[in-house]
Amino acid sequence: MEKKSNTSSTGMLGWIDERFPLSSFIKNHLTGYYAPKNFNFWYLFGALALFVFVIQILTGIFLTMHYKPSAAEAFASVEYIMRDVSFGWLIRYMHSTGSSLFFVVIYLHMFKGLMYGSYRKPRELLWLFGVFIFLLLMAEAFFGYLLPWGQMSYWGAQVIVNLFTSVPFIGPDLAEWVRGDYLVSDATLNRFFAFHVIALPLALAGLIFGHLIALHEVGSNNPDGIEIKDMKDKKTGIPLDGIPFHPYYTIKDLVGLSVFLIVFVSIIFFAPEMGGYFLEANNFVPANPLVTPDHIAPVWYFTPFYSILRAVPPLFNSQFPGVAAMGLSVLIFFFVPWLDKSKVNSIRYKGPLYKKWLSTFVISFIVLGYLGTVPSNVWGQFYIAIPIIGGSDVATIVARIFTATYFLFFILMPIYSRKDITKPVPKRVRM
Repeated sequence: MEKKSNTSSTGMLGWIDERFPLSSFIKNHLTGYYAPKNFNFWYLFGALALFVFVIQILTGIFLTMHYKPSAAEAFASVEYIMRDVSFGWLIRYMHSTGSSLFFVVIYLHMFKGLMYGSYRKPRELLWLFGVFIFLLLMAEAFFGYLLPWGQMSYWGAQVIVNLFTSVPFIGPDLAEWVRGDYLVSDATLNRFFAFHVIALPLALAGLIFGHLIALHEVGSNNPDGIEIKDMKDKKTGIPLDGIPFHPYYTIKDLVGLSVFLIVFVSIIFFAPEMGGYFLEANNFVPANPLVTPDHIAPVWYFTPFYSILRAVPPLFNSQFPGVAAMGLSVLIFFFVPWLDKSKVNSIRYKGPLYKKWLSTFVISFIVLGYLGTVPSNVWGQFYIAIPIIGGSDVATIVARIFTATYFLFFILMPIYSRKDITKPVPKRVRM
């Protein structure tokens, strides 16, 4: 006769465990998952990114209940949500603010990875999952940007989609395929709506799940870059420098989440447009194909890459070099695990070369982001008489300098990371 295990659950939990591995899931990924005990502030942003993703899904569901994916009705349906739907303005502002804050926490999460070497062996696949999530998130934001069918939505989509025409041989056909028509129209709005609401959220959810599974398989990195699995208690097999993720880090994340919610709610109630960076004034005007806005620019989280696009001069009247540089500026993150040749993982033990280059990269990213918000006609007002190929205004020169430093951070990484003077890494993590 089969005996029941003494550790088996009873009651409702036992009934569920017989049919679904709930207790083992909680143990493997929460109470029995041991994370390094020296996590700091930077390890909060992964949890915040997951939280914002859930907010975007929930608010998106409520918005689609009233939104009309039609060129004739889209703008009016957004106005209806804002003015007539009970708390519709709140749901819409939560969604728009969440979009921007999603990129804030993602950028900070990626910066943490660059600081502490979270892409190093054995976490290469974990990093690749993260970069794929970043790419899909950019596509998700782009497709959603057209849906309000305001002036900036329409013309921003028109400009970005037209960039595909610069691709040699297949450009015009590729742009037409993306639009679904010869210009941005009702067909474009419908297919962007389908991608934004169904296809990309499902793909993102799958990638996030894979990201978390990979994380729990190889274990979390830490500010010292030390593998805690290498030092375990001989009796229990528990890492000596590890603590259960729950309740220690769930409580710690709740504190960080509380601070984040204060910021999130403050923006929603007091500055939802954030001076035009989160929601542009032109997007409160219905799309008009016959009237072009004075200044067409993407949302702030795309501006560093847009600035790279504008900084690269055309070749034979083709904008393809700029488009290729813009695409490469994102795709190059895939190669970071194999570009870094340092002997240590964490910036705590790397030498001055890596620290200087990482600082230069951050400064380049911020400056390019700012220049991307400046109208192109303003760039030419700051003219100086220095012969630069393809233009000689100050903004263009600055953009090209920082575009070069942006790429040099990655291109020269095998050299300066190998030559860098590193510090000895301790055997145990430091608190």
